[in-house]
Amino acid sequence: MFDAIHWDTDLIRRYDQVGPRYTSYPTAAQFHGGIGPFDLLHALRDSRKELRPLSLYVHVPFCAHVCYYCACNKVITKDRGRAQPYLRELEREIEIVGRHLDRRQTVEQLHFGGGTPTFLSHDELRHLMSQLREHFNLLNDDSGDYSIEIDPREADWSTMGLLRELGFNRVSLGVQDLDPAVQRAVNRLQSLEETRAIVEAAHTLQFRSVNIDLIYGLPKQTPESFAATLAEIIALQPDRVSLFNYAHLPERFTPQRRIDSSELPSPADKLAILQGSIEQLGAAGYRYIGMDHFALPDDELASAQEDGSLQRNFQGYTTHGHCDLIGLGVSAISQIGDLYCQNSSDLGDYQQSLGNGQLATLRGLHCDADDKLRRDVIQQLMCSFRLRFADIEQAHGIGFQQYFSAIWPHLQEMARDGLIALDDQGIVVRPAGRLLVRALCMLFDRYLDEHSQQRFSRVI
Repeated sequence: MFDAIHWDTDLIRRYDQVGPRYTSYPTAAQFHGGIGPFDLLHALRDSRKELRPLSLYVHVPFCAHVCYYCACNKVITKDRGRAQPYLRELEREIEIVGRHLDRRQTVEQLHFGGGTPTFLSHDELRHLMSQLREHFNLLNDDSGDYSIEIDPREADWSTMGLLRELGFNRVSLGVQDLDPAVQRAVNRLQSLEETRAIVEAAHTLQFRSVNIDLIYGLPKQTPESFAATLAEIIALQPDRVSLFNYAHLPERFTPQRRIDSSELPSPADKLAILQGSIEQLGAAGYRYIGMDHFALPDDELASAQEDGSLQRNFQGYTTHGHCDLIGLGVSAISQIGDLYCQNSSDLGDYQQSLGNGQLATLRGLHCDADDKLRRDVIQQLMCSFRLRFADIEQAHGIGFQQYFSAIWPHLQEMARDGLIALDDQGIVVRPAGRLLVRALCMLFDRYLDEHSQQRFSRVI
């Protein structure tokens, strides 16, 4: 049932709203400045007492080139020496956080993101991993999910060999589009040969999984040109494909101001690109996991969705949602128990805090009972496309229909429109509603209003 998607243009136009991607609930838009280092240390103590397993995220903000579409927290520089002061403070953070945990807490998941993690030299990567292994209990038997984001222009076979040696077994490659005209329009010139070389290295070196990121809605894209890109990507046989919707928000992200908005595809062409891509990936055997993600049927994400264990966190869909997520580095977000917290997004402030021996935690929130209830609802809908009211009622001690009486008429309307099946037992997202599941989840978001929605991208 999970790979079935029904494309209904009329429904998409009606429900294509602006809203969160729900990598968390509440979303980062609700974080406030009342959370600081003490809150993080208190949460780490609770994690240590309960010996909860860990997921680590390490943010490396540096890029040698600016990609005009990018909305990540990054520092554009060709000066590789910029990494050294940052790494010193990052290692100080690793030492402080590790001191408050128990060596019996295994790191089941590790992810290096950015920026461009392979901006770092081989020696810097080796040293950073040695620091992580010194202060955290990283697995040595290749059983963990240890991944890193790669710019194929910043890596080669020797890089891939080093990453495998250091314990990484998953890679995610940024490609976005292979058409030269599109690449010039977004300042990311990257040949198919560069990408193929890294994928072949990953397969040869027995990385467990290869993910490729693509973006639809970029300037100069057409349905035909993007279909050609996707055909080349499918031929590389990645285990996963992420197909992201480009959100043009130049008022928020300065690099996007260099994009000529007149060159963006029309709304009709953008929909055609998405519809064609879904059909193309489906024909190639990829299953729609949800929220821009596709995976081969034997991939762990697909298996987890089938058995109901798939979850979602700040790294997207995951099979390790039961772990405490610890974010390390500038702007990194942690989710430890019921605490969300985020480091300063300013590189100078981050380095100054750690230089003074203080954690750089700047904002976040504590989830209350209502947050946890709605988080469970949104997680199940996004990950399993179904919700059993009895499960929520038992876990949270409520009557579902009574608790959500204010939105019940909206759920009934979605049912009449064919997006969901709704009865006294629960909700099932129908094939026509799977692409629009964010719109369904938005009904359960008590923080969402017209003002806050301006921070987010469109559903499609």
